[in-house]
Amino acid sequence: MSSLRTSRIRLAGAATTVVLAALSLTACTDGTGVHAESVAASTPTAHTSSPAPAATASTGSGSGSGSAATSAPQAAAGSGTGTGTSKSNAGTPAAKAPASTGRPVTCEGSNTKTVAAPLNRPVNHMLLTVTNTGSRTCYLYSYPAVRFGEAQSVPPVIEDSQPQAVVTLAPGESGYASVSLSATDGSGTNGHTVNSLDVYFHGRSGNESVGKGAHPSLPAKGVYVDDSLKVTYWQQSMDDAVNW
Repeated sequence: MSSLRTSRIRLAGAATTVVLAALSLTACTDGTGVHAESVAASTPTAHTSSPAPAATASTGSGSGSGSAATSAPQAAAGSGTGTGTSKSNAGTPAAKAPASTGRPVTCEGSNTKTVAAPLNRPVNHMLLTVTNTGSRTCYLYSYPAVRFGEAQSVPPVIEDSQPQAVVTLAPGESGYASVSLSATDGSGTNGHTVNSLDVYFHGRSGNESVGKGAHPSLPAKGVYVDDSLKVTYWQQSMDDAVNW
């Protein structure tokens, strides 16, 4: 009796062992040959990697955000560039406007440069060129009051040379007058050579000398003058000046 019971117990134990083995086999194998321990071990990895899709989504979203972020700095850069440009423009001194001529003044030695040059034609003539070196327009009134050497008086003007309007010189422009130094037919008297020249300027009335005079250089050998010495009125063009 006890033997039978013992056999049943053994049989039952064996059956239990078979069942447990089967269960263990089922539990230990996931059908792919991977043990449950491996699965269990990989489960945390799965959990750890589970955020990966979220990370991917986040990456995708991040790409979108990145684009937006990239766009934002670009926009900011654009704004910065614009601002920078504005600042640059603001920081750069504006180009100076041309100096205002203001109210015209009288041409005289301090705002002009005078050059004296002997001419071959007409013979025995000299050309005076006055250039406005100032910042205002100036008027060349009447005619040049010239003094050669130690002369005590200025030569007369050729009345027929008077222009229709006052010669007006903007900054940088020039006006002209010619000087007849001596008679071409030899009829002049008291001829002599001079080595210096002073040029003075008339005011609006034409009777007074104004401002500083000019002292243009003469040729080293000087120029020959006689009592027929005379000058033209100031002219706007050189051609008009040398016609007399």
